[in-house]
Amino acid sequence: MTRIIQTVLAAVGEDAEFSCQLLDTKDVLQVTWQKISRDVETNVATYSKYCGQRVNDGFNDKLKFKYTGLQNCSIVIRNVTEQDEGCYHCLFNTYPEGSFTGRTCFQVYGKNFCINVESNSAEEWVVSCSATGRPAPTVTLSQQDLSFSQYNTVSASNTNATFTVTTTAVLSGSRKHSTQVGCFLPSPTKSVSVIKTLVNVILYIMLCMLFSIFLCKTRGILVHSRIFTFVTRYLHFRDKT
Repeated sequence: MTRIIQTVLAAVGEDAEFSCQLLDTKDVLQVTWQKISRDVETNVATYSKYCGQRVNDGFNDKLKFKYTGLQNCSIVIRNVTEQDEGCYHCLFNTYPEGSFTGRTCFQVYGKNFCINVESNSAEEWVVSCSATGRPAPTVTLSQQDLSFSQYNTVSASNTNATFTVTTTAVLSGSRKHSTQVGCFLPSPTKSVSVIKTLVNVILYIMLCMLFSIFLCKTRGILVHSRIFTFVTRYLHFRDKT
């Protein structure tokens, strides 16, 4: 009898560990790991009493053994992607009784997200945060001192079976030069968040223009041109971030 481990979860880019244990002591000659894809069984790794551990061709950069034993064996899939998702069998090959099989299924969830900001006025920002994953993630915007209005969430399905969820809201009431907004994305095993500082662009431009005019009186129009170029580059950089 084998011990079947429950479904394993891992985020894209993380490592996933699979373990299998034979509960009854048997004369095991070899442990074989298989990936099941569309009902096709592919041997990915083996560990035997006489030959030791072996990772099959095509999986050398992807898979490694964490613990090797004939009664208990573990493997690790590195830097997981959606292509690694599925079920994996561990076969304890014994003599003369044959094989005892355990089954572990693996799910990948995404954790990609981004946050965008647009300024409607000196006191108002349109904030949106998008996240892509499977299952569909929950995206929440937060701000400690101010309130959101026109809060809206839209979900769209992608061709690779993931979902993109976008939450948009209007943040108003701030007269400060900058404020912070959080975008929180819970996952099956942990939460990730991103905090972005929003700069009041209108006030920033006004200050830069006043400063440039002051310099132009003493250094000529060339300085004004350089300040304008600096402001333009800043806005371009801010839009990218």
